[in-house]
Amino acid sequence: MTEHPEEADAVIVNTCTVIGATERKMLRRLALFADRDLYVTGCMPVVQLDKIRSVCTPHVIRPDEIHERAGSVGTRGPGATGVVQVASGCVGRCSYCITRLARGRLISAPREAIADAVRALVTSGACEIQLTGQDVAAWGLDRGESLPDLLQEIAEIPGRFAVRPGMMHPATVLGILEPLVDAYESKKIFRFLHLPVQSGSDTVLERMQRGYTAADVLRIVDAFRERYPDMMISSDFITGFPGETDEEFSQTLELLRRAAFVKVNITRYSRRPGTPAAALKDLPERIRKDRSRTLLAEANRVYDSYNERWIGRETSIVATEKNAPGSTVCRNPCYLNVVVKEDLPFGFAGKAAITGNRRHYVTAGLITSGDEGI
Repeated sequence: MTEHPEEADAVIVNTCTVIGATERKMLRRLALFADRDLYVTGCMPVVQLDKIRSVCTPHVIRPDEIHERAGSVGTRGPGATGVVQVASGCVGRCSYCITRLARGRLISAPREAIADAVRALVTSGACEIQLTGQDVAAWGLDRGESLPDLLQEIAEIPGRFAVRPGMMHPATVLGILEPLVDAYESKKIFRFLHLPVQSGSDTVLERMQRGYTAADVLRIVDAFRERYPDMMISSDFITGFPGETDEEFSQTLELLRRAAFVKVNITRYSRRPGTPAAALKDLPERIRKDRSRTLLAEANRVYDSYNERWIGRETSIVATEKNAPGSTVCRNPCYLNVVVKEDLPFGFAGKAAITGNRRHYVTAGLITSGDEGI
């Protein structure tokens, strides 16, 4: 393995085509390596092979081939992180989404395989386990099982680690809400929920075919925050969906404020080929961009408000990443990004006092080390 493509005998590109800008980036990257021994995998070969062949003629590796040959659902990420893909595909029918066309219907990994992968990663030194999938909340629906049961089983695995569940579709969460909230009682589950809502307008959500309302989203948020007041709940929004009016956008702003989402991914609507929404008339790019900026400004106020609640408080931490010499990125039980100005080893556990807000992370001073951490 090498990090420098010019030194490689073969180049593998794992593609994404979730939005138009990403698709264009992928095509530029493929064209750059067109004269190399090139292998392409990910979503694009499944739904846009013709576009790939317009810039290069690579070998194609379909994602399902990787699953068939890998023999495991887990892999070690950077630092002290382990990644376990619990499922591929989804049960949704979102009108704008090309990923569901590429990844197909839900296929859940067996519970035993997931538990084995977690054990192996913890044994290798991983202290943060990320569960991934297009909709983690849907795990088990095709097997007569449910995510809360899986989380409880993982939490019983020996070792010092915590699980960060991945993205969960609100419509799927509604079906498992009470037991899911209960599952988060375990100290081995980060109190973090990624709940992509996309819009705060019921009429837009209906056009998106999302299968829930803004009131449903607030019911989920309130259920978690009533039990866990410091719970970090993040979200995704799409601005400028076809036909979105000023009033519909104002409803999205209101939902963001009311739900107080921390860490928001904002995407300007991008027409994707082969999706039902592709037949709808796009809003002008200026409107999509302006609304994106407005939503981001509001999201930044929410970030600051959440972080400032932590200043002066002590919290347990675990060291998971290093981004700069002399400092370490840690996580607290709510998955808050805590930067400590010390060179700590991965997996270090202790307590820290939060001292400052840097919007996308907080700074802290180390208090103790030992068994106090996650």
